[in-house]
Amino acid sequence: MKYKFITLLLLIFVAAPSQAQRIKDIANVQGVRHNQLIGYGMVVGLPGTGEKTRYTEQTFKTMLKNFGINLPDNFRPKIKNIAVVAVHADMPPFIKPGQTMDVTVSSLGEAKSLRGGTLIQTFLKGVDGHVYAIAQGSMVVSGFSAEGLDGSKVIQNTPTVGRIPNGAIVERTVATPFSTGDYLTFNLRRADFSTAKRLADAINELLGPGMARPLDAASIQVSAPRDVSQRVSFLATLENIQVEPAAESAKIIVNSRTGTIVVGENVRLLPAAVTHGGLTVTIAEATQVSQPNALAGGQTVVTTDSTIDVNESDRRMFMFNPGTTLDELVRAVNLVGAAPSDVLAILEALKVAGALQGELIII
Repeated sequence: MKYKFITLLLLIFVAAPSQAQRIKDIANVQGVRHNQLIGYGMVVGLPGTGEKTRYTEQTFKTMLKNFGINLPDNFRPKIKNIAVVAVHADMPPFIKPGQTMDVTVSSLGEAKSLRGGTLIQTFLKGVDGHVYAIAQGSMVVSGFSAEGLDGSKVIQNTPTVGRIPNGAIVERTVATPFSTGDYLTFNLRRADFSTAKRLADAINELLGPGMARPLDAASIQVSAPRDVSQRVSFLATLENIQVEPAAESAKIIVNSRTGTIVVGENVRLLPAAVTHGGLTVTIAEATQVSQPNALAGGQTVVTTDSTIDVNESDRRMFMFNPGTTLDELVRAVNLVGAAPSDVLAILEALKVAGALQGELIII
């Protein structure tokens, strides 16, 4: 009897000894951020791959009305070269009026492709409803689609989404607290009390006691000069200070869909024993025909021969001593030949038994 075990993909996140990192790599300056903009617009010039819907017609009529052309309310234009789209962009911090940024254009309706189309002037608004940029231009669409008369269709990538490099011109800036107030605040990308204290200590070691103070596990407030030019130089110095982040808490991340398991460095096991095995029963049916001699006067008889094979997997019980490391845990799991679903069951059982020192997170 041959067994075919599913190969276990066990990824080990071995956090090497913590190494110093720059403040700019582990924290952001409060108020220095991107802002999302969005707008509703229309793409024209499509080679028959557009759409004809109620809101497309309404958008088309509104555009013509803005140019002084009024169409009757009951008139339905035959248009297949336009599509209504959503236009969105991320507005970088400190970008100024007159500068440009990239925009992404996505179809909202039944358009088959945006390839070859041109976005006409579209206002991009922020969460406050104000217009911050205006987008317009020809799109770059990587996908394409083709459809035959018999209904067959070929689609590659996504032909209903395009991008316009430098397609939006900024018309208004977003105010930031960077140049106001007496303080700058660093926000850690991964909140941790120990890291926040170490960051404040590193700044105080350079600038003097009391210059930086942790507010919570994520924020560190630093006294800063009021002059903007001095503040820029001040921040340029601070963001290059080396800080050693604190070690992460013990975690095991399990993706039950892909069978991927990530084990943190600080995961430990208390004394426990784990066994893994199974009993396999195979029943094979063989049909045999008994044919008598020609002159014997007997009858042909069909008989069934059953073969039952019982095979029990040879699996040993593994004992984990106190303080077992993740390396020993992984080796033991691989030795029992466990599939990803079995490993997940073992980890859950260890957690319920109180033998797993670490947080088990299933995603």
